[in-house]
Amino acid sequence: MIQRERIADSVYSFQSDIYAQVMAGAVIGTEWAVVIDTLALPEETRAIRDFIEQEINLPIRYVINTHSHADHAWGNYFFPDAVILAHNLCRENLDTRGRRSLEQIRSSNPTFKSARIVLPNMTFDGGEIQLQAGKKSLRIMPLPGPSPDNIGVLVEEDRVLFAGDAVMPLPYIVGGDIDQTIDTLKNITRMGLENIVQGHGDIVLRGEIELFARDNIAYLNNIRKVVRRSSRRKFPREILDNSNVEDCGKSRVLIGGLAQELHHNNLIALFQQIYGEEPKAPDEDDYYEV
Repeated sequence: MIQRERIADSVYSFQSDIYAQVMAGAVIGTEWAVVIDTLALPEETRAIRDFIEQEINLPIRYVINTHSHADHAWGNYFFPDAVILAHNLCRENLDTRGRRSLEQIRSSNPTFKSARIVLPNMTFDGGEIQLQAGKKSLRIMPLPGPSPDNIGVLVEEDRVLFAGDAVMPLPYIVGGDIDQTIDTLKNITRMGLENIVQGHGDIVLRGEIELFARDNIAYLNNIRKVVRRSSRRKFPREILDNSNVEDCGKSRVLIGGLAQELHHNNLIALFQQIYGEEPKAPDEDDYYEV
């Protein structure tokens, strides 16, 4: 159901076997633990909780949401005694879009019948928050780009960064900002990290970080070129719909095979960000014009 990995002493990652290789984490203190993100399905988040409370035998004092997406924050309700910490925009998004989305999915997916949105009760906007979990010092900071509410959690002693969706095998900017994403990737390479726990995908190791960031920045610059090229056509949507993720430097097998779909979503969203409108597609009659 989930893959658990011990990254450093008392620092764990958890990866979904079911949905998009989504990642969560935990930092184990001497008297209590911190959970970083929840996973996509209720049984996955329950497995994280049970591992900490039953196998390690510690209570969970804090849950940190790196952002408001369902696969990272909808499992908050499994931790009724914990303080939920997040960016204030994460709280706003869960209170609006999150509630609406959960109501919609409940009607078609019985897995979420008992799920409910639990809002963060400790939030911040700018700057950083310091949190001590036993011998581990956690630095919680904004990492905007894929979404304005995205934050990261740095375990100082081990130089392990839980980056949320700021770091993914394929950058995803729907609802975010391409330039902020590039700036965040550049900043991450200067942090002297040992490991990065991505929002989705495998852990990025120290020797891979610079190349990984460079490849992601190259991809983002490539999709910007595709969008600009499409804007010179009568029907930009034709160019965007026919763009392959491989042509922009990424493999379609990434993120559990979702890369091409996410790539297409990126192109449409970026066109809207740059030009303030939907990319025009031809009507059926346009194909028969002489």
